Amino acid sequence: MIPVRTVVPSERSFVLSADRDPNRTVLVLTLGGTIAMTRTAAASGVTPTLTGSDLVGAVPGLRDAAEVTVEDFRQMPGASLAFSDIVSLVDRLKQADREGVDGVVVTQGTDTLEETAFLTGLYYQGPTPVVFTGAMRNAATAGADGPANLLAAVQTAVSAEARGTGVLVVLGDEIHAARHVRKMHTTSPAAFESPNTGPLGHVAEGTARLRGSLSPIAPVPLPVGALPQVEIVTASLGSSGTLLPGLANEVSGLVVAAFGAGHVPETWCRPLEALASTMPVILASRIGTGPVLTSTYAFPGSESDLLARGLISAGNLDPYKARLLLAALLAAGTPRPDIAKAFLDHS
Repeated sequence: MIPVRTVVPSERSFVLSADRDPNRTVLVLTLGGTIAMTRTAAASGVTPTLTGSDLVGAVPGLRDAAEVTVEDFRQMPGASLAFSDIVSLVDRLKQADREGVDGVVVTQGTDTLEETAFLTGLYYQGPTPVVFTGAMRNAATAGADGPANLLAAVQTAVSAEARGTGVLVVLGDEIHAARHVRKMHTTSPAAFESPNTGPLGHVAEGTARLRGSLSPIAPVPLPVGALPQVEIVTASLGSSGTLLPGLANEVSGLVVAAFGAGHVPETWCRPLEALASTMPVILASRIGTGPVLTSTYAFPGSESDLLARGLISAGNLDPYKARLLLAALLAAGTPRPDIAKAFLDHS
């Protein structure tokens, strides 16, 4: 058992011993999720019951990677995390910068990991490496992947190469950029991929090996008021778009998950044009990989037609990341002309 101590956010301490490098320190913030789930007598399935100390204590070799402090920041399924939880997490990351830790690892459920890591990367661009990880198999399952993923995340967080690369996601010994990673399978331990770019690097023999660095993206200010409501509508065969007009007074922004390279049924054109005159409407592809085009097709409902009607291209962002970027920009009070530029910068 690794001698770590769970602390509340107002206090923290490092456990030092002779066989560890006292110059490498990692803060592990736990949010719950499958990595913290096990079976209890009171439930037929698994629920998040393990503490951060439980998680860290189950990882062989962690003492050789870093001195670890653990905080139980949240304890809930990934599906229940909210925008406000990530804003609070970013505040804690900024505090960690002032405390001088070498890296931060965030453990959470994989249901929303690609979204929370991306949103964190929009808000936090400090010097301390931040690595998200989780598990596809819970602790009660043969071959649980949580301990190995947590070890690889810690090894990445203390790597000098990880500094300045933005928020990272580490699972299955692969290192991904939060801005590119997607969950591509419901159950596979190899569920996370970066389909447009491939992984940023790998962890091998206890060392994070990155192929290169990423260009920085423009930060988004933290919310200045109430969080806006932004939703996604998905194009599908034969959909008439009858629900679109009803969104006018219900949301502050909209993301369209369009067919292919940015196409919708012709019946959607007028309702979307009307919505785009009152709020930002982002044109993304439901495919999730590859860009939205700008000028290849010209039929009603094509990408060029929709952009001419006032929609804003999501570029290479999938609909889920596009929704988060739009919500973050609206929450920061970003003027409409600057929203289009921000999507160009982040895609």
